Amino acid sequence: MLTFAEARELVISQSRRHLVPRPVVSTPVSDALGCILAEEIRADREYPPFNRSTRDGYAVHSAEAQPNSTLPCVGEIKAGDTVFAPLAPGTCVQIMTGAALPPDADAVVMIEFTRRDSDLITFERPTQPGQNFVLQGSEAHTGDLALSPGLRLGFAELAVAAQVGHATLRCYQKPRVAILSTGDEVVPITDTPGPFHIRNSNSVSLAAQVQLAGGTPVPLGNALDRVDDLSAKIELGLREDVLVLSGGVSMGKYDLVESVLKGMGAEFYFDAVAIRPGKPAVFGRCRNTLVFGLPGNPVSTMVTFQLFVVPALHILAGAPPPPLPLLEATLAEAVHEKPGLTHFLPAQLTWPGSYPHVRILRWQGSGDINAMTQANCFAVIPADRHDIPAGETVSVLPRTDVL
Repeated sequence: MLTFAEARELVISQSRRHLVPRPVVSTPVSDALGCILAEEIRADREYPPFNRSTRDGYAVHSAEAQPNSTLPCVGEIKAGDTVFAPLAPGTCVQIMTGAALPPDADAVVMIEFTRRDSDLITFERPTQPGQNFVLQGSEAHTGDLALSPGLRLGFAELAVAAQVGHATLRCYQKPRVAILSTGDEVVPITDTPGPFHIRNSNSVSLAAQVQLAGGTPVPLGNALDRVDDLSAKIELGLREDVLVLSGGVSMGKYDLVESVLKGMGAEFYFDAVAIRPGKPAVFGRCRNTLVFGLPGNPVSTMVTFQLFVVPALHILAGAPPPPLPLLEATLAEAVHEKPGLTHFLPAQLTWPGSYPHVRILRWQGSGDINAMTQANCFAVIPADRHDIPAGETVSVLPRTDVL
C-alpha cells in the first residue's frame, strides 16, 4: 500500500498529466469566491492615492512638534476631505485615520501623546519625520501587477480586485464534480428511513467539500448494489470532469465499484492507502474523467476527500495544488493506536497559552459523524507509533472549513 503522502503525490502527478485547458468565464466579483483567476489584474492608480494618515491625531511639520512645544490647531481633516493647501509653518491640523495629509506635512502625532487647551496643542514626545502615515504609491504604482493568473480568489484577493475597479473578473470555469453514493441501505435525506436504513449524508457533505475546494457539485443521488443501476449512474458521472463515489470500494461481495469501472475501461493508479480511516480509497481514470472511490463510512469519506480530491480539484481548476496544511501541537492526552497505518483521528485544537494543544475526541469509529461536529482537526498519528504519551508533539490536519 502507498502512504498517504505517496498517494497524494500520485493524485497530483496524474491530475497534471491529464489537465486540459479550462474554459474562461466572466464572473461578477461578488460571485468569484473560490474561483481561479484567468487574467492579470493591475493597479489603476497609485495606492494609496495620497499620503494617508494611519492614526487619529495631528498633522505637523515634525521639527516643530517636539516635547513641550505648543502649536495652534488651524483646522480638521477627515477621511474623504479634499486637501490641496499646504500646512502653514508653526501650525498643526487635526486629522483622522484614513485622511489625506496636507502636501508638506511630514508626520502625524497620535492624539494620545498630546494635550489640548482650546485650539492650542502641546506635544509630549519627540516627533520623527514619516511617523504614522503611509506614503502615496507605497503599496502600488499605476500599472503594477496586483493579482496574477492562476491565483485562487479569497476574500483578500476579491478586495484587491474591487479596490482597482474590477467589478467583473475572467476566471477559469470551475471543475464539475459528479457525486454518487452507493448502497442498498442508503435512502434520500427526505425519506423516513426503515429500521436498517441510513439517510444519504455523504452526498451532502461531499457537495459541501466540493464547493469549498472550488468545484461545482453535480449530485447523482445513490446507486443500489446492482451492476445495472451502478453502471447507469456511473455513465452519468463520466460526463463530468471528476466522479466521486462513496461506498462500494472495499472487499465485500456487494462492493462493486472497481469491477464496474474496470468493465468500462478504467485505469486505476491506487486502490488502497495505508491510513485509518480511509484505507480502501481508490483513484483512477475512466475515459476523460478522474475517478475517486472513497470509503462509505462518513469520517473516512471526509478524510480521503481532503487528502486526495482537494489537490486534484485545484489542479483541474487552473491552480497549483495547495500544500497539506499540517500544523504541530502538544498532545493533551496519551494515544494508543494499532501500528502499521497512519491514523487521522477527530480532535480538538486549542490555544490555552502560546502553543497549540490537541485533544483527541472520543468517537465510535469512522461512522461517527457526531464526533466530527466537535472536531476542528484530525490528529495525525504516524504508522510506526502506537503509544504516544501526553506532552509529545504530533502533527495536526485542520478542518479548513471551521479553523
